[in-house]
Amino acid sequence: MARDTARALIVRPIQPFRLDLTAWALRRRQRNKIDRWDGLTYRRMLVVKGRPTELAVRQEGAPTRPRLIVTATPSLRTSSERHIVRAAIDRLLGVRIDLRDWYRMAEGHQRLGPLADRFRGLKPPRFPTVFETLVNAFACQQLSLVVGLELLNRLAEVCGVRHGTGERATYAFPAPRDVAQIAAARYHAIGFSRQKVHALLTLARGIDRRQIDVDRLALEDDRRALRQLRELRGVGRWTAEYVLLRGLGRLHVFPGDDVGAQKSLARWLGRSGPLDYEGVSRAVEKWRPYAGMLYFHLLLDGLSKAGVLESAGAEAAGRKA
Repeated sequence: MARDTARALIVRPIQPFRLDLTAWALRRRQRNKIDRWDGLTYRRMLVVKGRPTELAVRQEGAPTRPRLIVTATPSLRTSSERHIVRAAIDRLLGVRIDLRDWYRMAEGHQRLGPLADRFRGLKPPRFPTVFETLVNAFACQQLSLVVGLELLNRLAEVCGVRHGTGERATYAFPAPRDVAQIAAARYHAIGFSRQKVHALLTLARGIDRRQIDVDRLALEDDRRALRQLRELRGVGRWTAEYVLLRGLGRLHVFPGDDVGAQKSLARWLGRSGPLDYEGVSRAVEKWRPYAGMLYFHLLLDGLSKAGVLESAGAEAAGRKA
């Protein structure tokens, strides 16, 4: 639930909830100019009623009694703007998702139980739009996640939906019209391949001209949604399943062609060799309808092993002191 105050929006997530873990599941890597986390506050720029607006979200209270304080710059002016922001926070941070059945399934399981306990409070994040999900997937296809996120940072800068100037500028993820109006050569210049530029502009221009409607996918079952997604230029099986999970919030989906997730799953299961798509599907079948939660937990497990979560927590503690 949520209630408005004069200066902030108060959101009370379904417990347990941890903002830090959920923000990292959105960010994925440290260099991400769209989804930002400084160890205490999650920040993201959104366009609200035509105005670039920076949201700042911080958590008060324990994971079992969480409260989120959401502030906006510039301030929200109307109830309609507050409704837009509430809906965005609900989607981005999964605050309304009840995961009691996930924790019941994990309880007592030799492998899954400790993993779920370690990251208790993680909610499954979603990108604000299916368009943003698809563009994220395009950028990361056949590249490392670090390189893909750098392309997305450059895309945001080129499209120029910003708040502030100079080094203090922050960027919103561009809308289809923002992307559609930039010439292909500009995207080539910042590192996008010809195939990715073609897919990006075909999608953005199709949505802007109302020739493509990706929002209707939310109304389709998995089979129809996957088929319609794969009819789009540049969308294969991995991208389509990625959209089901990260764009449509279908938690039973584990993108089986995700190379990083394949490796993480194999390590977690103690397998000596790699897993292919069919091997992933067989391995996660026992955890449906929450295979996607396993995907997010393995992402955080990898970040933790790399020292990212711990270093961010230490930085936050230092600022508090």
